[in-house]
Amino acid sequence: MALTAQGGGASRYMSELVPALRKVAPEAELTVFVGSEAPPEFLADPRNDGVAWARLRVGTSHRMHVAAQMAWLPVLARRRGLDVLHSTANIGPLLTPGTARVVTLLDVIWLHQGERWEGGRAAAAFARLSRICARNADRLITISESARADIAASLGLGEDRIDVAPLGVRTEGFATPTEEAELRRRFELGDEQVVLCVAQKRPYKNLGSLIRALARLDGTPMLVLPGASTPHEQELRALADSLGVGERVRFPPWVSEADLEGLYRLASCFALPSLIEGFGLPVLEAMARGVPVACSNRPALPEVAGDAALLFDPEDQDAVTSAIERLLRDRDLAASLVERGRERVRLFTWERTAEATLACYRRVLGAAGSSAGPV
Repeated sequence: MALTAQGGGASRYMSELVPALRKVAPEAELTVFVGSEAPPEFLADPRNDGVAWARLRVGTSHRMHVAAQMAWLPVLARRRGLDVLHSTANIGPLLTPGTARVVTLLDVIWLHQGERWEGGRAAAAFARLSRICARNADRLITISESARADIAASLGLGEDRIDVAPLGVRTEGFATPTEEAELRRRFELGDEQVVLCVAQKRPYKNLGSLIRALARLDGTPMLVLPGASTPHEQELRALADSLGVGERVRFPPWVSEADLEGLYRLASCFALPSLIEGFGLPVLEAMARGVPVACSNRPALPEVAGDAALLFDPEDQDAVTSAIERLLRDRDLAASLVERGRERVRLFTWERTAEATLACYRRVLGAAGSSAGPV
C-alpha cells in the first residue's frame, strides 16, 4: 500500500478499504503490506483488528517503494501462502508465482494529461510502468463505469477484465471540526460566504474557472483552495491577482482532518470544475456534510453526483459562474440539493466498495460465490 498521511483520495481509498473488507468478510485472512510512511493512526484503527501487518522497510522515495513491490512482494506473498495479491495504487509486481494479481487503476488521467499532470523522468516512468502493470494483471479494479470505459479504450484492454468498485463515503465518525471562528481568523475569511473546492492544484482540475467566477460575482465571497502546493498554484495566484481578486482567494497547503471538517462546515457551497475525473470523491464528502454542490458535467462526475448537484460545462465560464451564483443566492435551491445529497451518499458506502472488491478476488480465483481465502 502506498499509504501516506497526505496522500489525498488514493490514501483515503486504501485506509477505508481495509476496515471495510474486515467488516464484510471477517472470515478472510487479510495481510496488509505497508511502507515506512503509513500513518500510525491507520495501523492503530480498531476497525482493522485481525489484520496481519507486514512492514516493508524501504526508504521514502517512490523509486524505493516500486523496487520493493517488484522484488519483495512476490517473495513475501509466496511465503505467506496468499491466494491474491492486490496492489491498490496502479503499480504491482509483474510476476507472482502461485498468487493471483489484482491491480487497482483509479483512472488514466495521467495518460491524457502528460506533462500537464507531472513532468520529468519519474512521471514518465510511472506512466510506462502503470501501463505494463495494468496489461499484466490477472484482473483490474477501477472506481467508476466511466473510468472502466476510459481505461479499456486508452490501454486497449477488454472491459470484461476490469471490475468496478465505486468509492464510498463516511456519513458518521468524522474528525472533530476546528471551530469556525478559528478557521475564519486563521485564513482571514472575515464574515464572507465561502466557496470551497478540495482538489489537487493541477491544470485539469480547472480551478482557474472558479477564480474567474469569483471576479464576476456580486458581493465579496471568498474562495478556499486547500491542497499541497504545485507549480500550477503560481499560475492560479497570478490569475487571481490579474483579475483583482487575489485578496479573496486562499491557498492553504495540506490541512488536517479537523481543519478540513471545519472548512466543509463553514462553506456556503462546494464546487468542482474538473475537465475529467475518475470518480470525484470530494463531491460525496461535501454532500455527506450538508454542503450544496455544483460540479462539472464531465465523466465521472454525473455518475457520482446524480441529481444531487448543479452540473455545468466546465469550459463555459458563464455556466460555471451562474452555478456558483445560484448556490450562493438561492438558499431554497441550496437546501433542496443538500437534502438530495444526503440521500445520494447512502448509495456509496465503503462496505459496497469492499463487496465489489471481494467479488473481483473470487473472479480471479475462478470460484465465484465462494469465501475469500488469504489476501
